[in-house]
Amino acid sequence: MTAAGPAGDRPVRVDRFRWWHIEAVLPLEADLFGALQWSAAMFWNELANRHHYLVATGPEGADLLGYAGLTVAAPDEAWVQTIGVRRDAQRRGVGRALLVALLAEADARGVRDVLLEVAVDNAPAQKLYAGYDFEPVGIRRGYYQPTNTDALVMRRTRD
Repeated sequence: MTAAGPAGDRPVRVDRFRWWHIEAVLPLEADLFGALQWSAAMFWNELANRHHYLVATGPEGADLLGYAGLTVAAPDEAWVQTIGVRRDAQRRGVGRALLVALLAEADARGVRDVLLEVAVDNAPAQKLYAGYDFEPVGIRRGYYQPTNTDALVMRRTRD
């Protein structure tokens, strides 16, 4: 699946995240999330449990730009587990393309509520989510460890 980025940007290609992507994702995960980063085992576990994970690349499939994951808790709830976009690819439509693809999967599965947690100090991500009808529904105090950062819980509901 290819999605266009904002005007002037290259298109973004979104494909299923497979086991062979894990090693390429780990340095990006470390750069973006530092002490909060996921391990290879955590990604392996998500894939082994058949959760819906995606990677974003340039149009030819090279240059890993980002990744995202969705866990569907049947029958009508899903959680966005992660969205990570390489720093030099941020604000180019990559995160948006990944989020749109995750929401399309949730819609295809008939999911009514999609939820996510986002750091309370991550205003750009909160703005992106709000643009797709996510609304704040709560705070998880000290959610992100070991930094003890609070998480804002956001939900998008479809009728």
